[in-house]
Amino acid sequence: MGVTIYHNPRCSKSRQTLALLRDNGVEPTIVEYLQTPPSAAELKKILGLLGLGPRELMRRKEAEYKANGLDDDRLGDADLIAAMVAHPKLIERPVVLANGKAALGRPPENVLKIL
Repeated sequence: MGVTIYHNPRCSKSRQTLALLRDNGVEPTIVEYLQTPPSAAELKKILGLLGLGPRELMRRKEAEYKANGLDDDRLGDADLIAAMVAHPKLIERPVVLANGKAALGRPPENVLKIL
């Protein structure tokens, strides 16, 4: 079973989710997305698996959100996805992919549903 976690080691929820996966016998592929951001195509796929729109996966309290005018409701999905690619800090974390599904690890136990 291939499991991937989009991980930020500085985030407590991300660390907790990684620990939870390991406690359940899963050693995931770890993508430190701040260093290796997902492409627009990857983000579209993740959003589709999560059943979320781009704004729902964005960290709206980050300075980059306001600084880039991302609170403008006229922006389309492509604009928001491009902003997340350019500023990966805006992506909510952690995201786990497994079995053709995705889950946001907030709370970490959410990821157990897709294993």
